Amino acid sequence: MRSDFEERLVLGRSGIDRAAADRDVAIDEALADPSTRVVVLAARRALRAPGDPVRLAYLPADRVPADALLLRLGRALPGDPELAAGAAVLGAVVKDESAFPDAAWADLRLDGDGLGDRDAGVFAELLGLANWHAASGFSPRTGHPTAPARGGWVRHPAGFEDEASGEHVFPRTDPAVIMGVVDEQDRLLLASNLAWPEDRWSVLAGFVEPGESFEAAVRRETAEETSVDVGECVYLGSQPWPFPASVMIGFLARTLPGGRVDPVVDGVEIREARFWSRDDLVAALGTRVRLPGRTSIARAIIEHWYGAPLPGGW
Repeated sequence: MRSDFEERLVLGRSGIDRAAADRDVAIDEALADPSTRVVVLAARRALRAPGDPVRLAYLPADRVPADALLLRLGRALPGDPELAAGAAVLGAVVKDESAFPDAAWADLRLDGDGLGDRDAGVFAELLGLANWHAASGFSPRTGHPTAPARGGWVRHPAGFEDEASGEHVFPRTDPAVIMGVVDEQDRLLLASNLAWPEDRWSVLAGFVEPGESFEAAVRRETAEETSVDVGECVYLGSQPWPFPASVMIGFLARTLPGGRVDPVVDGVEIREARFWSRDDLVAALGTRVRLPGRTSIARAIIEHWYGAPLPGGW
């Protein structure tokens, strides 16, 4: 059962069986099956079904351009209202949108909160895989060009196709912590990044470094960006963030008793940081403050602290 916090995580949802065992089966078999359906991705956007609300289009295999990169995403679950139970679900990465003139396209960051569980999970999986393939044309170990295998879940360097070679390239996910830091007055620490417009504010986040625990990363990133000392760190939940290849690990953290609590920023990455009471934050929404959109785990952390949904977003 999902926790209340998990229910807020738009991209943490899923509605297909990833069916890892199918990855050793030739994709041609799926293409020959009339029940197979394909989701198309072009320029990091997915082909939409006609009408509203936003839904992904699931095309028959014969609608897919011959030069598309095909990826095995999984199988449809029983009870799916659109797909036959057990039907293969593939992703097709095409060079551009020209093969589908006049079609509408969905953006995961902008449209993710309007998608159902199946479409949100499929879109995140497909985008993450596509981003990895785009960046993995050569092996980081051998320098050889690589080619996709096992339904798109492995890339083989040229000359090292045998699995026993140990030279295969696998998809990677970069862990990043994201944290709502609260002080002894239960105020939430928000920051405005210099790369954003001045009215954009969010919780702090940063990549986990080698040899570092998630909790240690929470404390280090908070201190580096705001000089605030963090003590207790409580895990909330996680969700993929394929922009291009992260998983965001969410925490609610508390300032360290007796530690530094006055935010100080360097002016290089962070423009301003301050603790907000609930009343102050609500009063500033729509004027001085815009919060992250509902697709992000940042929004879920802020609303978890606040205790209810908040208006607006970017």
